[in-house]
Amino acid sequence: MNFLVTGGAGFIGSAVCRHLCANPAYRVTNLDKLTYAGNLASLRPIENAHNYRFAHADICDERAVLDILHRDEIDIVMNLAAESHVDRSIDGPGAFIETNIVGTYKVLNATLEYWRGLPDDKKNRFRFHHVSTDEVFGDLPFDGGLFVEETPYAPSSPYSASKAASDHLVRAWHETYGLPIVLSNCSNNYGPYHFPEKLIPLVILNALDEKTLPVYGAGANVRDWLFVEDHARALELVATKGTPGESYNVGGNSERTNLGVVETICDLLDRRRPRAGGKSYRDLISFVTDRPGHDRRYAIDASKIGRELGWAPKENFDSGLARTVDWFLDNKWWWGPIREERYAGERLGEARKGAA
Repeated sequence: MNFLVTGGAGFIGSAVCRHLCANPAYRVTNLDKLTYAGNLASLRPIENAHNYRFAHADICDERAVLDILHRDEIDIVMNLAAESHVDRSIDGPGAFIETNIVGTYKVLNATLEYWRGLPDDKKNRFRFHHVSTDEVFGDLPFDGGLFVEETPYAPSSPYSASKAASDHLVRAWHETYGLPIVLSNCSNNYGPYHFPEKLIPLVILNALDEKTLPVYGAGANVRDWLFVEDHARALELVATKGTPGESYNVGGNSERTNLGVVETICDLLDRRRPRAGGKSYRDLISFVTDRPGHDRRYAIDASKIGRELGWAPKENFDSGLARTVDWFLDNKWWWGPIREERYAGERLGEARKGAA
């Protein structure tokens, strides 16, 4: 079975590539534009694998995508290419519109042309798997409720609005043109190779550098956390066994407040890499002005993927976070150049309503 993974040099995409390549029956093509968050170092464990190849291309280049589909005789497209950081979408929404909406449209067009030309047996097996986020559903109250697959979309940020639009496009290509699609919407991912603009790696690395640990508002916002390797397993199941036209929510069943996440990281580091003088890393926590449009709570009901495809997370939050902290402690070769050359931990996304 031949997979095309778009955005395969990103955080989740690279985990998917590493996971798929462990199966010798699969061949994996990784198509990535290599933006600031794309990192081929994340593919080092498989870069010489017999069943892996990299294609440096942009999903907005419809012809390039079509050529790769034909060249590698793709059976399944897994579309993970996206701009994904909410704070960056506040500062510069244009890139999110271009990649997440226009890019998805271009990939869909190329895929539809390719799919229409397949012989019937391959056409029936083909799938286009679009990978999305729980943020398209908007905001949940602190006192209850879960996102289900039928939850109405209500995005709050430029990022989530662009992902919601891409989801609608994918469904439209199924309903209008018959393209066999599956969708998945996941909760917050974390784990090894996570670009350090996101909360968990940012806190780990800021703490190691003895920098302040910024917590938005009072730190009361709640997220459901999903270990990235559990997510990769779920995505393989959705892509290979999901029912065309269906969507599947993927969550870790691990709700935590942002402050609770930061404090847990501090406590892990206190044990693994103690500060001088016996101080706690918690002393570095600093409460900062909240992000505009900051949703209160996300929580996923992942019962459908468990019931229909047999998936369940292997890691709980405590075990997954411990693995993540240990990985960052042991792999400065990966994150050191990023902190020095691409992103040093500065605050992003401070635009305010009504600001010029």
